[in-house]
Amino acid sequence: MPIGPDENTPSRNRLEGKVAIVTGAGSIGEGWGNGKAAAYVYGKEGAKTFCVDFRIEAAEETVKIIEDAGGEAMAFSADVTDEDAVQAMVDACMEAWGRVDILHNNVGGQGVGRSLDTITVPDWEDTFARNVTSAMLTCRAVVPIMEKQGDGSIINISSIAGLRHLNANTAVYSSTKGAMIEFTKNIAIQHARSGIRANCICPGYIDTPFIRRLVNGKPSYTYKGYTSAEEYAAARNEIIPSGRMGTGFDVAYAALFLASDESTHVTGTHFPVDGGVTQTCPGV
Repeated sequence: MPIGPDENTPSRNRLEGKVAIVTGAGSIGEGWGNGKAAAYVYGKEGAKTFCVDFRIEAAEETVKIIEDAGGEAMAFSADVTDEDAVQAMVDACMEAWGRVDILHNNVGGQGVGRSLDTITVPDWEDTFARNVTSAMLTCRAVVPIMEKQGDGSIINISSIAGLRHLNANTAVYSSTKGAMIEFTKNIAIQHARSGIRANCICPGYIDTPFIRRLVNGKPSYTYKGYTSAEEYAAARNEIIPSGRMGTGFDVAYAALFLASDESTHVTGTHFPVDGGVTQTCPGV
């Protein structure tokens, strides 16, 4: 199977004249995370891109990459689980560029609650806040702007873990990602007559810095019994029908379609980007 798009894929100016807010636009480590890749692709495709991350230095890195590619972008730091911070974020984007055409919600992550006996109420609430409440707050702040414009596209990042069990205990994370899908369906139907579209992307196994992050001082793959990142990556590649994990750009270019005017009749959907693994789901 051919390798998919990357940072060198030519632009076709598919978002020219649009303004995009991307939350989680930075990366937790070296390389391309899903949010960073999406922000870069939006900027490269002509959108003015408002790059939001809790860590301003991560957002600024993404802005520089967009600007180096000839795009226009701004960095903003916000905790998108806080409604005042979300409103300040949207106000700053409106002050800078006067509209919001695309809202891309990439913020999310796994907590410690994987099986029932490991779930704590604080972890449950924190993970829901990060993975679902953040999207509710940003959508609530942006939808009135899109309604006045008569147009807008919301892309929420869920996961194939929200569709089915992956032979790994991810009780809290999966709950949040399933909730994201149903939340997106509801706002899509509620606002369809206003010209607003809302869709979910459900990434599968994606090779990003996130899978090599440290959790409590240990590489995340060690919690699944692997001794190296290479061993873990090989195991993930093996179970995917396409023969490889996806990349941040596989997710970003799916998002580009949903953000563009090419998808004006697509709303309320959830879109797996997974190399076919959801149809098998052996899990690693």
